[in-house]
Amino acid sequence: MTVHLHEKGLFAWSEWAASLSKELHRPGRAEDGSDYFDCWVAALSNLLVSSGVADVDAILDLQKSWQRAAEATPHGKPIELANDPLRYSIGRKSESIFGKPDA
Repeated sequence: MTVHLHEKGLFAWSEWAASLSKELHRPGRAEDGSDYFDCWVAALSNLLVSSGVADVDAILDLQKSWQRAAEATPHGKPIELANDPLRYSIGRKSESIFGKPDA
């Protein structure tokens, strides 16, 4: 996703590298690198929010939706947002982090 967003021109690779480096060097990060994925996600989220591409609340809502979908998905089946039991509970499709309705 990061490479795709970069290739679409949403940010320069140097911006991405700086954002990831900042996350990797935050105090309290795992010395063994076991939280590298968390750093990657935080760096991308922060970059998208700071550049005005995404909204922090929308990112958090989407994160929660993926978690609910994972919990509701039977073992061995693919995790899809459609599996989130609350995703469409308000009678309309939710919006993506980019402010457009999900397909």
